Amino acid sequence: MDISIYFKPSERFGSSRPDWPAHSLGDRTLFHSSGKPFPELESAKVALFGVMDDPGHARPRTCVEAPDAVREQLYSLYLPPGDLHLVDLGDIHPGASAGDTQHAVAETLAELIRMNIVPIILGGGQGHTFSQYLAYEMLERTANLACIDARFDLGDPGQGLAESSYLSHIVLRQPNYLFNYSNLGFQTYLVDQPGVELMDKLYFDAHRLGELRADMSDAEPVLRNADSLSVDMTSIRRSDAPGTTRPGPNGFHAEEICQLMRYAGISEKITSIGIYEMDPARDEGSVTAQLAAQMVWCFLDGFSSRTNDLPWLDRKRFTRFRIPIRGHEQELVFFKSNVSDRWWMDIPYRAEQEARFERHHLVPCSLSDYRMACREEVPDRWWRTFQKLA
Repeated sequence: MDISIYFKPSERFGSSRPDWPAHSLGDRTLFHSSGKPFPELESAKVALFGVMDDPGHARPRTCVEAPDAVREQLYSLYLPPGDLHLVDLGDIHPGASAGDTQHAVAETLAELIRMNIVPIILGGGQGHTFSQYLAYEMLERTANLACIDARFDLGDPGQGLAESSYLSHIVLRQPNYLFNYSNLGFQTYLVDQPGVELMDKLYFDAHRLGELRADMSDAEPVLRNADSLSVDMTSIRRSDAPGTTRPGPNGFHAEEICQLMRYAGISEKITSIGIYEMDPARDEGSVTAQLAAQMVWCFLDGFSSRTNDLPWLDRKRFTRFRIPIRGHEQELVFFKSNVSDRWWMDIPYRAEQEARFERHHLVPCSLSDYRMACREEVPDRWWRTFQKLA
């Protein structure tokens, strides 16, 4: 499919660009340029593009100006180690209708994923998380979605698609290709109790901000299990990211969000990410744009460190542990990578479900999950996945 029909070169960097330093990202990125053919994608590994759209808002907020603000900071950063082959496709502008833009974003993502290229969306409104989901629906691939967000964004009953309601549109979609949703960093006072109960009822994962900040490494297995990542910049505290659509006093620190992005980068399973809700109009000194650029850099740094470390590809690289649990009919099976020392759990499921769940029964976990099983305790991560597969 020809995705070039959806793109225009960046207004700021599509025709003329600064003289970036040698060995910087800008110096080594292939750009969609005015008057020139659309970039060749055959050798690309990562494709960055902007979405200048704000679903659910008749009058778009200034967050639609975020892509070029981030580009300005990103391309002056020096290359991380490794061979990235980064291409900047330009921007997808709003179509004649919200559905047109949504379709353009989803088809672009689906085509890039088919080509084994990881897309990075620099977005306006987070409502395009729904577009990320639609890409996997187009691929007919059951997917896991992870969101770094202070809220669940379920919205009110009957609410149209927006940054505050995209999750309900995904959950209610039929046929449904969402296997699991994970929230990283929700703040309890911003989430109502029915929302918490719904997360539990659907066996979704919700991780409070305070719990994660006590041990950020707990987020690594969550991100290793995700196919798609959506980042709401308002999940970062205002002192570190003032230029967001809804700045608040609490949230992740700058170094913590960068750590999460590196975890996402080293996850072989993540095939698309989106960064949303940045507002350049509020961004004094371009601090938030700098942080967003560094977040992308940390993802790229992790991406260049991927080792193809997946148990279902080559089990010879893994050590298997079988642990019987007293009073439990299922023994717990763990795999430990001999390359990275990372852990997975093998969740049993019915043979007739193999085609749909072949990518979901091996669940990333941590050493603490294995130690819990050794104490004859069933990890919560194992139990939630078992309920879905059953």
